[in-house]
Amino acid sequence: MDYRQLRYFIAVAEELSFSRAAKRLHVSQPPLSTQIKAMEEELGTRLLARTRRAVELTQAGQLLLEHARRAVSELDLASETVRRAARGEAGMIRVGFTGSVPMLDMFAELFRSFRASYPRVKIELRHMSTATQLRALADAELDVAIMRPPLDFRPAADLQVHVVWRDRLMVFLPLDHPLAGAKGALEMADLAEHEFVGMAESGCGVGDQAAMLCRRAGFAPRVVQEAHELRTVLSLVAAGIGLSILPSCYQQAGVMNVVAKPLDTPDAESRMLVAMRSSASLLPRRFVECALQAASRSVPPLVPEVAAVRR
Repeated sequence: MDYRQLRYFIAVAEELSFSRAAKRLHVSQPPLSTQIKAMEEELGTRLLARTRRAVELTQAGQLLLEHARRAVSELDLASETVRRAARGEAGMIRVGFTGSVPMLDMFAELFRSFRASYPRVKIELRHMSTATQLRALADAELDVAIMRPPLDFRPAADLQVHVVWRDRLMVFLPLDHPLAGAKGALEMADLAEHEFVGMAESGCGVGDQAAMLCRRAGFAPRVVQEAHELRTVLSLVAAGIGLSILPSCYQQAGVMNVVAKPLDTPDAESRMLVAMRSSASLLPRRFVECALQAASRSVPPLVPEVAAVRR
């Protein structure tokens, strides 16, 4: 039995009339009768009891009707899903993101607007470092990456990359740190003699850029403690372990007893990028379009000279 035969049978079974079913299906009656007869021969049983005045379902026909409706419904749903996927309106998309991404208002705006526009798309979120996202993109294990690479990042030729957010890296210090009460912005050289809290995971864009800033200032950071997530780094700063260089959005993290101060160096600029393969299908392209629209509606806050102190 095929899809057409099932549709024909359902129409006849519901109308209990070959003429009415033919009219409903926009076909002539003889081909309709031929297809029903072919189904009965294939199944080896009568599906319809016919008389000159009436058509009735046999017990076998009643049983088939239930299954035929389910089968046709599933096939219709599959066909519509495939068509939606071809238009970039259905399917699944795998999105990687770095730890600082959820700290931005743009993150919520992006996913809210994408889900509203494409409710049939399933989003699989993966928390990854920038380097891990780039490898996953190259291996086709990720469809879109939202990452924060260092300023000297140069994307591979097969990647399409767009800037969706710009902010600054700042120095986060324990409330009782000697530099916490300094007036104005700090220079990188001011940090040379102090202890740092760093990232344990290699390939973290923020960690790589912080190390680059230290090298350009002529020193290697003295890291006394490491953590696998930037939020944990900030908590260790609050515990008085040392200072750290983090994106300005971490001022909204709600961690107590931390002071955030701007850096007086132009290369402390930080960027959030969204990336996909140049050969990406329509669905990842739809997601990137939403990311760019969300970015256009989101304005990064100005970095104050000295961030508010939470006690």
